[in-house]
Amino acid sequence: MTRIDFYFNVADKFREIAELAEIALARQRRLFVYIADDDAAARLELALWTHRPTSFLPHCRDGHALAAETPIVLGWAPPAPGHGDVLVNLTMEQPAFFSRFRGLVELVGTAEDDRVLARERYRYYRDRGYEIRDHDRAQG
Repeated sequence: MTRIDFYFNVADKFREIAELAEIALARQRRLFVYIADDDAAARLELALWTHRPTSFLPHCRDGHALAAETPIVLGWAPPAPGHGDVLVNLTMEQPAFFSRFRGLVELVGTAEDDRVLARERYRYYRDRGYEIRDHDRAQG
């Protein structure tokens, strides 16, 4: 069953993804970042490229020839089969395909509309028996 991690009070979601991606890569995990659209993907790519001057976070967009071999893949459509490690959801709804993944990361910003929609997703997962871990980024 998919394990779900909710990160609350995230000031900058793209920076948070870069931090999480760095940890995931060190653990040899693969991420599929489910993102709203091409513009958001471009902003996330910039965050991944500029995360740390001495780091490299290898990534590409879903559908790229190297997507199956790249540890961080960005896409706004359900991924091709083969991605099944960690899904990072940057949309406002629970992805219909989330249960294919070993883990799901939900990032919740500080805006009230983001929190309201995140509470709905949280209840959706909880009511279906998924294990959920909470991480409050306001506490450090």
